Amino acid sequence: MSIIIAIILFSIIVIFHELGHFLLAKANGIKVNEFCLGLGPTLFGIQKGETKYSIKLLPFGGACIMEGEDESSQDNRAFNNKSVWARMSVVFAGPFFNFIMAFIFALIIICAAGYDSPKISGVVDGYAAEEAGFKAGDEIVKLNNTNIHFYREISLYSVLHKGEDVKVTYLRDGKTETTTLKPKYDEELGRYLYGFTVSGERTKVNFGKSLIYSGYEVKYWIYSTLESLKMLVTGGASVNDLSGPVGIVKNIGDSYESSVSMSGFWYGMLSMLSWGVLLSANLGVMNLLPLPALDGGRLVFLIVEAIRRKRIDPDKEGYVHLVGIVLLLILMVVVMFNDIRKLFI
Repeated sequence: MSIIIAIILFSIIVIFHELGHFLLAKANGIKVNEFCLGLGPTLFGIQKGETKYSIKLLPFGGACIMEGEDESSQDNRAFNNKSVWARMSVVFAGPFFNFIMAFIFALIIICAAGYDSPKISGVVDGYAAEEAGFKAGDEIVKLNNTNIHFYREISLYSVLHKGEDVKVTYLRDGKTETTTLKPKYDEELGRYLYGFTVSGERTKVNFGKSLIYSGYEVKYWIYSTLESLKMLVTGGASVNDLSGPVGIVKNIGDSYESSVSMSGFWYGMLSMLSWGVLLSANLGVMNLLPLPALDGGRLVFLIVEAIRRKRIDPDKEGYVHLVGIVLLLILMVVVMFNDIRKLFI
């Protein structure tokens, strides 16, 4: 059951991404030949008007196939026969819809259960926080120049700035205080600690603030995704740390079962929505990367076209995207192999 729920969640996120392309294509008068969920052979399809709506064999991915998108077409409603600005809006809409979905999921979670507050729950003896006089109830609002809204942001900051002194801005009894902490290395845990603990207790807020904190939530996942990519490029992480559809579905399923067994069905669904925020924001960021075959790569060509006021040779652009697709497929195979290997470790 948990695996089915995970696949459904993954499919909803993908289909919403493709819906962004679909709606903007229709708004710009572009003919959509097929709108599908999944990859591979068609299991089920229905023709409605000019568009075929179908479900494919493999329950991963999806597509909004537009007339003249990857080939020449004389149809005046073909993708490549529309203005550069119309094409840019269609390409950008997919990732943008992912950010919208992440925001909606985050809003549901925060309205239902609140946000994880960055309030200190305790102080550890012998560390900088104790020396600085921190107390339970103090609320961290800034680490150096980084604003803090959730307790997770504290953990992320400590990982990205290992061993660095940090200027901490916090609230105590409604007053703003500042101090500087020098983290201490814990041999047993193998990491640097500031010396305060944060329980991450959920704090409920009114609807207006829920909207604001939902925006913070999406921002957090966009930032963490970008930092993870940076670590991958700089060697701080490896390809073995990546997860593909197989690994993601397994992790979502495990998370659902754990949440249901500990707290019940309702918290299991909130756990699924949390995964939805993470995956949807992640998919939006990944698709905007300026790499061939991705939406970001297509946007690069369109931006160059808008600046030059002259279209790049479609054949040359097609070759670049083809190379990108091949490289992405190779990466997917490597990641999927790694996911399957982890199942047996």
